[in-house]
Amino acid sequence: MLTLENGLILRTAKDEAANADDVERVAVFNGKIHGELVETMTRQLFLHHPNTSFDDLIFVEDEQSGEVVSSLCLIPWTWRYEDVELPAGEMGIVGTLEGYRNRGLIRKQVEVFKQRLRERGCLLSQIQGIPYYYRQFGYEYALPLEQWLTLQARQIPDQPESTFTFRQATLDDVPTLMRLYNQAAPDLAIHTVRDEAIWQYLLTDAKGTETEREILLIEDADGQGIGYTCVPLHHFGEELNVNEVSRLSYDAALATLQHVKQLSVEREKPGIRLNLPLGCTLAQVALSLGGRDDGAYAWQIHVPDVAALLRALAPVLERRVAASPLTVLTQDVHISLYRETVLLRFAAGKVTEVANVGFTTWYEEPIRLPPLQFVPLVLGYHTWQELKTAFPDVDVAPQARLLVDTLFPKTASFIYTIY
Repeated sequence: MLTLENGLILRTAKDEAANADDVERVAVFNGKIHGELVETMTRQLFLHHPNTSFDDLIFVEDEQSGEVVSSLCLIPWTWRYEDVELPAGEMGIVGTLEGYRNRGLIRKQVEVFKQRLRERGCLLSQIQGIPYYYRQFGYEYALPLEQWLTLQARQIPDQPESTFTFRQATLDDVPTLMRLYNQAAPDLAIHTVRDEAIWQYLLTDAKGTETEREILLIEDADGQGIGYTCVPLHHFGEELNVNEVSRLSYDAALATLQHVKQLSVEREKPGIRLNLPLGCTLAQVALSLGGRDDGAYAWQIHVPDVAALLRALAPVLERRVAASPLTVLTQDVHISLYRETVLLRFAAGKVTEVANVGFTTWYEEPIRLPPLQFVPLVLGYHTWQELKTAFPDVDVAPQARLLVDTLFPKTASFIYTIY
C-alpha cells in the first residue's frame, strides 16, 4: 500500500483480506470507463484465468469515499521466440475517472507495475494501447496487431458442395485444438504459448467478455479435425472479423472463406476482415481473390532489461550465426543504446557472455541505436535499415552490417490472445 496526495491510496487486490471484493470493485470501475464487456472481462481474468494473481491488479482508491478512481493490471503471458520461452506481462485495462486525471496516477501505478514485472521475471511487457501515450513509459511499436486485410463477399467464389464442415468447438475438442495450434505456431518466429488451462479458459470463461469468440472446428469428410478458425463477437470495424486460424490446405482455406462469407451475409455485415498474419494460407488465398491489405496497428513493447533478454535469446542468436558465413564468430559485439552499451561476447559461434557495460563513448561503437528502436530490431519487426529511414541516429558501420543482419533479421510474428 502506498499513500498518495489528496487522500488517495495506491494498492493491489492482495493488500487486503477481501481480495474478491477488490476484484469486484475494480471490475465495476472498469465498467464505468470501458463498458460492460470489460467489466466482465476484469472479473473473469482475476477470478478464473490460470495465469493471474491478485497482486497483478493495481488500483488507486479515494480513502474518504472508498471509490476506485484509477486502475491498470498485469496480465501474465508466455511468448515463444523460436524455441525460447519468454515470460511477458501485458499492461492491460488502463483507466482513470475524469475528475482524477492529470494527477500522475497512471505514472505511479506504472512504477508498481514495473516492480511486478521484475518480481515475475518478465523479459517483455506489451500493451494494446492508444497511440503515442505509452512511449513515456518506455514502450515502442514492435509486433503486428490488428491486421486489416479486407475483402467483400462477392470476391469469394461460391462452391456448390464442400467436403469440409464447421462446428462450434467444445471442451472435448481441447486436445485437437492444442494439436492444431502447436502445429501452426512454428510458422511464426514469435508466438503465444497456450496450455490446456488457457484453452479451457477461452472456451468457457471468456464468454460475455470483450474477447469472446466463436471457435470453429473444421472437419474433413471423415469427421477429423483438420483446422480451426475464430470469429470474435466484439472487435474494431463493421466487417465480420476472423482473428485466428490454424494451418490450412488451399482447399480448406477456400472452404473457410466460403463459410465466413455465408456468416457475413447472414449477419448482414458489409465485408470480411482477416486480422491474421499475412503469411498464413487463409490470408494468402484472400489476397489472391482480390483482398486488400490496409496495413496493421502494432503491439507496443517494453524491454525491462536488454541484456537479460539477449541472454535468454542466446540459443536463437547462436543458431543464426551457425547458419551464416560467420559460423565460428569470435568477437566482442558492442551494441550502443547511447546511454548504455550491451556486450555480446561470442567464442567460436557461442554466446559466452551478455552484460550491460554502462556508458561507453558511443561514437566509437559500430552499432548504435536509440534504446526504444532496439526493441523492434531484436524482435524482428524492422531491419536496422528500415529503422534508419525514420531515425537517423540508428547507425551500423559497414564492417558490422553482416553481423547485425545475421543476428537480427526481419521475421514473421503474430500474437494470438490468451484471454
